[in-house]
Amino acid sequence: MQNRSVIDNVKPQINRGRFMIQRVVGESVNVSADIFGDSHDYLRAVLEYKTSKARKWTSVEMLEAGNDVWTASFKVTEQAIYQYRIVSWVDHLLTWYRGFKKKQADGQEMGVELKIGANLLNQVAAKLKGAGLKELNAAIKEFGQKDEAKAVAFVLGPVFGKVINDYPLRRHETTYDHNLRVKVGRLRERFSSWYELFPRSASPDVSRSGTFKDVAALLPRIDELGFDVLYMPPVHPVGRKNRKGRNNATNAMEGEPGSPWAIGSSEGGHKAILPELGNISDYKALIKKAKKEYDIDVALDLAFQCAPDHPYVKEHPSWFTWRPDGTIMYAENPPKKYQDIVPINFETEDHKALWKELLSVVLYWCKAGVTIFRVDNPHTKPYRFWEFIIEETNKEYPDIIFLAEAFTRPAIMGELAKRGFQQSYTYFTWRTTPKEMKEYLIELTTTELADIMQPNFWPNTPDILAFEMMGANSNQFVKRLLLAATLSSSYGLYGPSYELTENRGNTNGKEEYYDSEKYMVRHYDWSYRNRITDAYTLINRARKNNPALQQTNNIRFTSCDNGNLLSYVKWDDAKTNFIWTIVNFDQHSRQGGHVGVPHDLLGHNGFRVTDLLTGKQYWWGGDANYVDIDPGQWPAHVFLVEFA
Repeated sequence: MQNRSVIDNVKPQINRGRFMIQRVVGESVNVSADIFGDSHDYLRAVLEYKTSKARKWTSVEMLEAGNDVWTASFKVTEQAIYQYRIVSWVDHLLTWYRGFKKKQADGQEMGVELKIGANLLNQVAAKLKGAGLKELNAAIKEFGQKDEAKAVAFVLGPVFGKVINDYPLRRHETTYDHNLRVKVGRLRERFSSWYELFPRSASPDVSRSGTFKDVAALLPRIDELGFDVLYMPPVHPVGRKNRKGRNNATNAMEGEPGSPWAIGSSEGGHKAILPELGNISDYKALIKKAKKEYDIDVALDLAFQCAPDHPYVKEHPSWFTWRPDGTIMYAENPPKKYQDIVPINFETEDHKALWKELLSVVLYWCKAGVTIFRVDNPHTKPYRFWEFIIEETNKEYPDIIFLAEAFTRPAIMGELAKRGFQQSYTYFTWRTTPKEMKEYLIELTTTELADIMQPNFWPNTPDILAFEMMGANSNQFVKRLLLAATLSSSYGLYGPSYELTENRGNTNGKEEYYDSEKYMVRHYDWSYRNRITDAYTLINRARKNNPALQQTNNIRFTSCDNGNLLSYVKWDDAKTNFIWTIVNFDQHSRQGGHVGVPHDLLGHNGFRVTDLLTGKQYWWGGDANYVDIDPGQWPAHVFLVEFA
């Protein structure tokens, strides 16, 4: 076949089709490529797509955007695996048509040109049938009339121009098809607000620890605050051997509950429930109530590690690493020691049985009703293992979402996303200046990461009290909340600690809480309301009411003449909803400055902005507008932009 066009630099694609890009239902896939030929002949190109189960491809005409770059897009409308490819060719009919118009304008004789065109039209007609053939034959009849002047006029008219566009002459095609695929999930993969609590701390009675029934009683509060994912640390039996005590003490005192991440004891392992929390029926009831009454997904912490007394240690000793002295090797990240946890040896010769068992753990909880897994430290397990787990799980349960809790190097985080994780923890926690935040968001939204990694921004976790938050005032807590909730479409908080503005770090120089809830039962006044809970409610309401805040990638940072301020505009795909956020990074003092108007997005006319936190309205226009932000009131403006 004499292919005369070249297709190169196709985007998006990940490792030449080795991995799928990710979208959710209703989103678009914007495709571009460098397409060029070997002469002055004109090219045509189409983007073709279909679900993996469909037989026929749907075609979308690609348009040349300049400098040999061609673009087209398609919308994904169902949860499925989509395939897409690009086909291009030299269209001799289009080449003739454009040459015809130039020659006619030059005053040349057109008789021979009409005959050439007729031959080309007949070649197209030979490949058609049905309504298309009928329409083309009607055009050929008009085209072939004896009066040359009328024939020329017809060729130059709009009807024939449409025929040329609708019925290309496709010959010697070049196809770019490197297994390009899109994995399409449900909306919550892109848009979610997570609230984390320890179920053992949910009790309203200070004389006992909490249960799943106590957590169920908190669902109205979590819903009122506007969260749609309830995440709890592991709910399995906690190991007794080498159990840690308060503030990570090497030895637990009598009655101390230990870390829930030290999974497994004589009471069971990864398919068991800690008896103090309730039983499997209680857990299922919580999941059902959360989803049915409040549309809240309950996320299970999936931590593939064991306490030294986990049943796996006796049943499958080859799944673990043993020292020469016969003792089991516990987890270490020098100088940190985790004597209460033993890592699984994924290099075991029995890896097939290991993988099968761990997949059965995931499927067990899916069957129980779990729809989201927050995966603990996935970067310490083989990437291929996670690809297997996620692929096999999503075959049977396509709604399941996996969040990668991996605060590690960029390439590793990207690889986990490629392997199928629908959401990913990020470096948001450690981006503390407007410049750093802007650079990081540009990296997330304009590189390959935009097609594979859905970021989930967390200002804090039970493991992490960032240095920036130690000793911080409530202005800082509100600021970080608003940043997370407006920059990323998915965000989360270790909730009760955050709303109480707990800012006391450990004395060991690490980013850790003093009296961490990881090692103790706490009691909260769940009726408590303050500035933080107001912020939860207002920003989550704004997110649910504004599609612009339900995605991450459509973001534009605008100029500002004050380095303490960060200004950015977000919009939905239809460009009918715009949110303009300006954040004051100074937690102590009011800051003011002029923010530039992105005219290509918002036009040159005036518009009204309404602050979704205060309800105040202003009319803006021109090239820049002045803002003055007092962090003691609100450390940010979150403006809804409305046009007159």
